[in-house]
Amino acid sequence: MDTQAIRAQLPTLVVGHVPSNVRSFKYNVFDGQPKVSALGFHIDPKPFEGKVIAKTDQAIVIKTGRAEFSVLDRSLVTEEPEEGAKVQVEPYARRRFDGLRADTPEEVTEFTADGRPYTVQRYVLGAAPAKLPIPEPQCPELRDLIQQLEQLPAPDGFRRITHLLVDANARDFTWVDPLPDDIIATPPAIGFTVTSAKFQGHVTVLYDRGADLYAVELRQGGEVVDRVDEVFFDTLGETLERLIDDGNWRLIHVQCLTGRKSTPH
Repeated sequence: MDTQAIRAQLPTLVVGHVPSNVRSFKYNVFDGQPKVSALGFHIDPKPFEGKVIAKTDQAIVIKTGRAEFSVLDRSLVTEEPEEGAKVQVEPYARRRFDGLRADTPEEVTEFTADGRPYTVQRYVLGAAPAKLPIPEPQCPELRDLIQQLEQLPAPDGFRRITHLLVDANARDFTWVDPLPDDIIATPPAIGFTVTSAKFQGHVTVLYDRGADLYAVELRQGGEVVDRVDEVFFDTLGETLERLIDDGNWRLIHVQCLTGRKSTPH
């Protein structure tokens, strides 16, 4: 979507939908690019409702408030509503393995001075973690792999590698947590099953102690169908994206609430 062209057209597109006593209007553009707050943090948009007031070859314009509008990239919407329809829109938001939004405050149990437990919600500004469902390991190399998957960025720069795994429907996690003497015979590894348009099957990330590098294996029906060796820690995200990420996470989910049935994309 040509965002500059859409911005230039917006005053004309919304002029009949802004109250006569309002001199300006606000708008958000959803074009598959990450949103950034005034403080420079990546943020995850909330779902919203509105009425479709205009459509162009590239965009769908939705009125969401008295003088507020949202512009959707037409190529990314899951369903295309008719003009005049009321819709619910859910832009992409990073999620955790339990299905909750990654920016959901973390609940932590604390204790008073006399030992009584109480629950507090903790939220770190700008944080949206997706922690692997794996207990604290004893093997330092497996601990490093977990930390790298949770903290290193995916190639898009918005998600972490674990968000990429969530978007590929990663589940059924297994892990190998060897003793120091067994690290070569039984390499540290994390395995999981994914279901995406690019790959459906089992993925294993293994640590090669001899080369101090990783390998990524893809299996279907118990057979290895692809293996990438000599993967550096800083190319883990790029490798996993190429193997399992179908890009559908960028889609903007649109549901028509009133009006004629929308056209699925």
